[in-house]
Amino acid sequence: MVGEQLETMDELLKLQAHLEKYQQIEMNEKDTCDKKELHFIRQEIYRTEVALKMLHEKFEEQTNSVIQSFATEKMISNLG
Repeated sequence: MVGEQLETMDELLKLQAHLEKYQQIEMNEKDTCDKKELHFIRQEIYRTEVALKMLHEKFEEQTNSVIQSFATEKMISNLG
């Protein structure tokens, strides 16, 4: 479970870097690029934000599973 969580965290970091790259491009070029290019950049930002949100939810679910697993293990070890 923890291994999956680390993979998800790695994906989150990559997506966050991707998002920041496109946000920087938008800031630097919003006055100079054409509307079609700007539209593509903004679509990419939106898609990345949606993907980040979904991945963050997955990470939270994984975290809750890990916590539940440790709590269950602790209860079992206290019984024995």
